[in-house]
Amino acid sequence: MKIYLFSLGAGLLVGVVYSLLQVRSPAPPLVALIGLLGILVGEQVIPVGKQLLTGTSLAAAWQKAACATHIFGMLPGHHGRAETTTPPAQNETAS
Repeated sequence: MKIYLFSLGAGLLVGVVYSLLQVRSPAPPLVALIGLLGILVGEQVIPVGKQLLTGTSLAAAWQKAACATHIFGMLPGHHGRAETTTPPAQNETAS
């Protein structure tokens, strides 16, 4: 959740700077967000397409390419689940 608050804060800071400089944002917010969504989805076309060419189903290809995590990021409440599925780091100590 912290990263979302930092992102919002950064956006607010940029908005204040734009206001002080009396300039408008480069694109209307909805247009900009749709464009960003297009970029994120477009990045997944090649990995999913490669999986589909090998005969994998669309749902399996989507999961193998980790599209949901790439497009939506780690959603709030899922951080604990990700930590439990990753193996613990190996700490090497000098003897």
